[in-house]
Amino acid sequence: MSAAVGTSHYTVRATPEAREPGAVALAVASLPESFSPATSEGQADVVVIAGRPGWATETAEAITAGARGVVVINPVAEDTGSLQAVARHQGAAVVLDQRWASNPAIPAAEDAVRSMLGRAAMLDSVAIAPAGTDAGELLADQFAAVVRLTGPLGSLRLLTRGPHGYTSTAILANGAPVALHGIVTSARPAGVNISLLTDDGGVSVALPEPVAAWPATVTVTGPQGDLLLPTIYESAHRATWRRLKEHLDAGTTPSDLHGFAMVSESITALI
Repeated sequence: MSAAVGTSHYTVRATPEAREPGAVALAVASLPESFSPATSEGQADVVVIAGRPGWATETAEAITAGARGVVVINPVAEDTGSLQAVARHQGAAVVLDQRWASNPAIPAAEDAVRSMLGRAAMLDSVAIAPAGTDAGELLADQFAAVVRLTGPLGSLRLLTRGPHGYTSTAILANGAPVALHGIVTSARPAGVNISLLTDDGGVSVALPEPVAAWPATVTVTGPQGDLLLPTIYESAHRATWRRLKEHLDAGTTPSDLHGFAMVSESITALI
């Protein structure tokens, strides 16, 4: 049964391909007053799909069929222009559950990084993913997280790419260099580290995998020393669902697709 008007409770149905990568059952169960699994074959309020090739078309079809919200798990680079038009016309909320860019620590990290961008000397980032991960997908995940913190990057170039990783470069708005490294290995825990260096300090951000509520760490360094920002014990998956509910309740449109368009365009041109 769909949610009654005013109850702020929404039914959910996930495609088989999206359930495990998005930890959908766990995320929904952790917010029982907001979401519950759909119990009939009728249209659910929220549809969850995997971000494999063709996800933009699949999302548009779900919205046209009546979905009020759609969660896309780890979307690959894809043109979202038509999807954005459909979502606006139908008043649907589309949120992207991204590997690292959806971490709940990102907003505070973004504030810290952008306050120092004018004095940035360089930015370095290392992303690690398990063996078997496609290097192109890893780069897209890393790039999405970095751009959430810094804003658009210029002169993005792929220097090397192979089955075990890649090296890419870019520049920040003030001309400072950016180095993005990807390593595909099971010898170390998966995650991404982003370090912005300035003339007198910087910001260090460590984002874990979203499979559990392992906390990210954000450390701001300046003349006064190191400051560890408040720790948030919440998974990126759960944070995505909370954000979706806020938009559904308020009837507002998330900016996810608009922001992803720039990331998608850059990655498509690169790889």
